[in-house]
Amino acid sequence: MSVRGDFLQPGKRTYIFIMTPAKQKTNYPFLQNLTERIVSGGAATRRDAEKIVSLHDQNDIVMLAAHANVLRNHFTGSCIKLCAIVNAKSGRCSEDCIFCAQSAHYSTDVKTYPLLAAEDVVAGAQAARTEGAGHFSIVTSGKGITSVGDLITLCDYVKAIALLEPLIPCASLGVLSRQELLMLREAGLRRYHHNLETSRSHFSAICSTHSYDDRVRTIRTAQEAGLEVCAGGILGMGETPQQWIELAFTLRELNVESVPLNFLNPIAGTPAARYGLLQPLEILKSIALFRFVLPDKEIRICGGRETGLRTLQPLMYIAGASGTMIGNYLTTSGRDPAVDVQEIHDLALTIGHMP
Repeated sequence: MSVRGDFLQPGKRTYIFIMTPAKQKTNYPFLQNLTERIVSGGAATRRDAEKIVSLHDQNDIVMLAAHANVLRNHFTGSCIKLCAIVNAKSGRCSEDCIFCAQSAHYSTDVKTYPLLAAEDVVAGAQAARTEGAGHFSIVTSGKGITSVGDLITLCDYVKAIALLEPLIPCASLGVLSRQELLMLREAGLRRYHHNLETSRSHFSAICSTHSYDDRVRTIRTAQEAGLEVCAGGILGMGETPQQWIELAFTLRELNVESVPLNFLNPIAGTPAARYGLLQPLEILKSIALFRFVLPDKEIRICGGRETGLRTLQPLMYIAGASGTMIGNYLTTSGRDPAVDVQEIHDLALTIGHMP
């Protein structure tokens, strides 16, 4: 055991007792040195990432999370950013993504409906702003926008949300052209969401109706149109931890602003229903991995956190998360946003534009 300074002495700086039993000696120096290197302007390598995903001992994962917390505080601060979404058009999707309850290829009990009325979308945005969200995203099912009329309606949604300052309008509308993205930007869109979903090497196992290149191309097109990009994926769909690394480094290469991490919540009727839930400590390890590889990015924890992390949800911030999605998801329910807000405050963290 090593001791640094006085511990909890009035008027003196607080130091920490660091326990270093034999089995930890090879991991604590690695995590400490890697953290110091990244804080000093360096970057995690693939070899570093391989070492991170190899950690399985509870003590190691707790240490990993603590170091990821240092990185989050250094690069993105103690302010946790909240976002929310509206499922503005549901069901009948032509794509066969194995996790999606909205795919027309599978038999699920998901609701199906066309574009919502504008007042319903705006009401959702107003509620999200009140609950602390700084970003609000319009999400539609389908490969892309199917008509000029729908595009005009979506632009009207964006214009209305843009008036609800300081709320930032976002959208997740599938594969779009540069012209469509430019029209949305002119309407006031600030950020476009388009997940890669998984690594390139695993993508064929989760979707056959479009390609990984389609997704990468859409991200690059949104960036060329002057939009920020939110892109991440879903973990727990039969991929390996090495494929988490592959996804993280692809996102680093694409230089997206925000990285939403979802954890599979298996939906009956979808092919992904055969997969079990990731264990909570594995989820915390994955969050920390993405913080180490993408230290200065927003890392938002979204779908599946309630079922995957269960009572450990607050620890996602300690593991490096700098944001989360509040309220309901596309086809599954979330929890009361007030609980999320309380947990963030209990960790002495702050929330976006909330006092």
